[in-house]
Amino acid sequence: MVPLHATTVAVLSDYAARRDAHLVAPRSPYFFVAEQGGRLLHQYVHRVFWQLSRQIGLRQRGQRNGPRIHDLRHRFAVQALTNWYRAGEDVERELPVLSTFLGHANVRDTYWYLSAAPELMTHAARLLDERCEVRS
Repeated sequence: MVPLHATTVAVLSDYAARRDAHLVAPRSPYFFVAEQGGRLLHQYVHRVFWQLSRQIGLRQRGQRNGPRIHDLRHRFAVQALTNWYRAGEDVERELPVLSTFLGHANVRDTYWYLSAAPELMTHAARLLDERCEVRS
């Protein structure tokens, strides 16, 4: 279970109502479905993301490089961790929250985000130094 903001619940409820009105009978147990009601295929989701990223200027036409859909997830994780460090939050205490949002079954699967950005490493090193000074 993932806690959702009320605005997210409203948008998802609207999507579900539109989806159910469009489909005569559900063809899939999935929440997000393709036009005919089947499950979303990995390659289709990526193709649509590439098209949308071109339309809004994140990717140039014909360019193979550019943001990937998974980069949004990574950015969310790194930004959440960075914000917690900047705010002086106890990141170790908050990490299970981030793991839940990311759908990780174990916090261990979320740790790699800690080494994925230089600013995060700076914050982590500072906290480690502070802990070592207290023990000395």
